[in-house]
Amino acid sequence: MFGDIMGMMGKIKETQQKIEDTKKRLDTVLVDEQSNDGLLKVTLTANKAIKSISVDDALLEDKEQLEDYLILVLNKAIEKATAINEAELGAVAKEGMPNIPGLDMFK
Repeated sequence: MFGDIMGMMGKIKETQQKIEDTKKRLDTVLVDEQSNDGLLKVTLTANKAIKSISVDDALLEDKEQLEDYLILVLNKAIEKATAINEAELGAVAKEGMPNIPGLDMFK
């Protein structure tokens, strides 16, 4: 019994390290998004850190339009980054979790 518990604890610790490694790797995965007309472009990491924002000069003439573009494009980029992040971390967590009867967290 204790061997099983020790094995599970080792597996959990290994999974935690894999999750941390995956989080670090996701800092290097870039997500690009742009407005439909290409006037605003943003790049985020899969961990949702903004890396760059490119604004066409035409948008600088209308503050309200620029703000709207920023909200729309950033939200789309964040959605993409979140999906990548959750898929990657979920796969690592599911792969590394010990099979505990009655505890089907990841189906």
